[in-house]
Amino acid sequence: MSDIVARATALDGKIRLFAARTTDLAEEIRRRHDCSPTAAAALGRAATAAAIMGAMLKGNEKLTVQVIGGGPIGRIVADATAGGDVRAYADNPQAHLPPNAAGKLDVAGIVGTGGFLYVVKDLGMREPYRGSVPLVSGEIAEDLTYYFAKSEQIPSAVSLGVLVDADGSVRAAGGLVLQLLPGVPDDVVDELERKIYSIPPVTAMLERGLSPEDMMRELAGDLAAVEESPLRFHCSCSRERAARTLLAVGKDELERMIAETGEAEAVCHFCNEKYAFDRRDLEALRDRLNDAE
Repeated sequence: MSDIVARATALDGKIRLFAARTTDLAEEIRRRHDCSPTAAAALGRAATAAAIMGAMLKGNEKLTVQVIGGGPIGRIVADATAGGDVRAYADNPQAHLPPNAAGKLDVAGIVGTGGFLYVVKDLGMREPYRGSVPLVSGEIAEDLTYYFAKSEQIPSAVSLGVLVDADGSVRAAGGLVLQLLPGVPDDVVDELERKIYSIPPVTAMLERGLSPEDMMRELAGDLAAVEESPLRFHCSCSRERAARTLLAVGKDELERMIAETGEAEAVCHFCNEKYAFDRRDLEALRDRLNDAE
């Protein structure tokens, strides 16, 4: 089954829901960055969060989610577009910790709680939207719940899950978000809160073969305006972008590279793609800078 994100409303439009299956996406990120099991879970959750938030955008809009908690994984960065392109990386993807007291992957421990969750949205305006909240748990789902409430003033419930197999690969990954719109009666809120805590974890539902639409029905019952769209790992890096990075170091540094080794390599943070430049390439870049003077 391919990765998808689904959107819907329920209760006569008083709540909206988003659900995603991101198993292939999370596994591709794990493979590209050679993640430890705990790092794979943390990166998979962040990428899933970004994918779902991307589904809240329109047209050519895009966003970046950063989680900087002070833990051994360092900074986590996930990008997503409204069209379903997602990518992610962490500073230290091989960082790992023993299981927590519940016997589960210690995502909170590897992320840390001494920092912030940042969201930057490029909505096509002159300046991007920027929001941030202190991390409340380091588990990412709870932190995103807090972000929606405090930064966007939308009462929300967020569930994110990544199940890592014995061989370290991602077996299941996905997420579920419920957001309350104005006018939801208190008794309905109470019932939804009860359901949120009583339904199985996202990965358990995916393991049962439930689709994102099924997961939303599990939580909210009858749905309306259901839409689905594909998700995929996609990086916007290219050889020309790598060349621009080398141009940015300046003519003196390029001359040093030419004289010392006659080669350079640029590596994309997001996808680990490597771009090699030989002496002729570096000389051509130097000449471009000379021509621009």
